[in-house]
Amino acid sequence: MRLLIISFLWFALSSAAQAAPQDEDVTKSAADKSMVSHLTDQLYGAKDKASDKATGLITQAMGLLGVPYKRGGSSEASGFDCSGFVRHLYEKSVGRLLPHRAEEQARSTEVIDRSELQPGDLVFFNTMKRTFSHVGIYLGDGKFIHSPRTGKSVKVEDMRSAYWQQRFNGARRVPLDTESGKP
Repeated sequence: MRLLIISFLWFALSSAAQAAPQDEDVTKSAADKSMVSHLTDQLYGAKDKASDKATGLITQAMGLLGVPYKRGGSSEASGFDCSGFVRHLYEKSVGRLLPHRAEEQARSTEVIDRSELQPGDLVFFNTMKRTFSHVGIYLGDGKFIHSPRTGKSVKVEDMRSAYWQQRFNGARRVPLDTESGKP
């Protein structure tokens, strides 16, 4: 049931976010955050500690919708690049300190098959003619959240679109069931 709710939430958010014109991003972000807050209350029934952490991570990630991209950025105040966004969320929500660069995050986490993706897992893409040059956080139902590029802000996208399918490099899992803050 929880997976069904998560899937519905991510589908609704990403479909609406992609249809909204760019100048409505801030207004849409506020509505998305409100919807996430409402549905999150239903998701916290999880009994599994790792599931609770993944739910918290995703809830916090959705709360950052609309934060602008900034090269080398790693804070809500100044903005994020893709790996800074991931690093910030894992440190803030589950106490895991990941490296800042996307390729280092790929090396320091567990390789999983695309078919094994679960909410909270990392997804990597080749967007700069080199492997693992971009990273995002998987939400479920083929959707992921990331800080895309200069001029854009944190948003949800569909991995099944032609652009992301052609650039997909792999999936990784950050163990959430350990107490250690080291990758």
